[in-house]
Amino acid sequence: MTEIKPFRIEIPQADVDDLKDRLARTRFADELPAGEFAGKLEGIPTPPGWEYGVPGSYVRPLVERWRDEFDWRAQEARLNQYPQFITEIDGQAVHFVHVKSPEPGATPLILTHGWPNMFTEYLGLVDQLTDPGAHGGDPGQAFHVVIPSIPGFGFSGPTRERGWNAARTAAAWAELMSRLGYERYGVHGNDAGAIVGPILGELDRDHVTGVHVNQIFSFPKGEPGEFEGLTEAEMGSLQFGQAFIEHAIHDRTQSNQPQTLAHALADSPSGQLAWIGQLLGDAVDPDELLTIASLFWFTNTSASSARFYFENRDWFATHQGESQSARTSVPIGLASFAFDFKPIRRFAERDHANIVHWNDYDRGGHWAAHDATDLLIGDIREFFGKLG
Repeated sequence: MTEIKPFRIEIPQADVDDLKDRLARTRFADELPAGEFAGKLEGIPTPPGWEYGVPGSYVRPLVERWRDEFDWRAQEARLNQYPQFITEIDGQAVHFVHVKSPEPGATPLILTHGWPNMFTEYLGLVDQLTDPGAHGGDPGQAFHVVIPSIPGFGFSGPTRERGWNAARTAAAWAELMSRLGYERYGVHGNDAGAIVGPILGELDRDHVTGVHVNQIFSFPKGEPGEFEGLTEAEMGSLQFGQAFIEHAIHDRTQSNQPQTLAHALADSPSGQLAWIGQLLGDAVDPDELLTIASLFWFTNTSASSARFYFENRDWFATHQGESQSARTSVPIGLASFAFDFKPIRRFAERDHANIVHWNDYDRGGHWAAHDATDLLIGDIREFFGKLG
């Protein structure tokens, strides 16, 4: 079945009422009094009170806001302002936003979100990407924008069978862009999307013009001499990345036992909120965070989105040690933001043979679409402008 159907978000009122009722009956976790701890935990900057994980001082006000002030219907109406569609690819529902530019020569661009984000990650970019002329920009830098939800996330979920990893997602994206009639297109991704993006570029290199990402996940492989000549700053970046991976409970849990935690998340909206808040933190405003939490809750996709990590672990384990001929050859561009992973270029070039664009910024974090929107839009334009 290749039919593309219009999609509109319409959450039943009974589900909204049930959420409010559960929030009103929240039983908060016990915790120790906040101490004077501040600074770094395992090399990771940690706010006071967060040394044991997400504290009640973060969760309680958000639960109260979700219960008493947050207007789901207003957020639903906001999201429905963007044209959305759904189709079936490889036996799985695929939900996506598709906004065409008024500029006939616009470049098609598919943007892939990360976890625990949703397709909403990129909605704040849509107007400027599709219609730069209306915002004082160059109409020649316009894009037709496609923003799919990763299978297992939100309205593309839950998944119903094993194997929905980054590679299978990339294959679905190639089919989606073909189904939309785009012969040549660009790719952007952040977080999970920065894994899907290069795979998609290589898989569909006859149609992909280039891949723009916020991270390049290339790390040392334990080979002799690979640390020789690294600068002090590069060694610091490696140490930060290693500390983050060791401290990232979401990555370890979801890569190993996604279903164990999912039982709690599927039954507790406050638990769902805390789980995504550990990574989103204050990078998004409260109502955006609660919108994302609501989307996870209403679609019951905590388990299937977590399984994406498990499936990726198995896929990457079978692809380690591939020959140099397997390196990504499509043009790659990186926008590296200040408070995010800082890849080391020698390792990045080991895995990607055609890095043509690399910018480091002094602000912005892991969710740059939210906290450094202007820089991200500018970098996307610059990269694809280079490709002609």
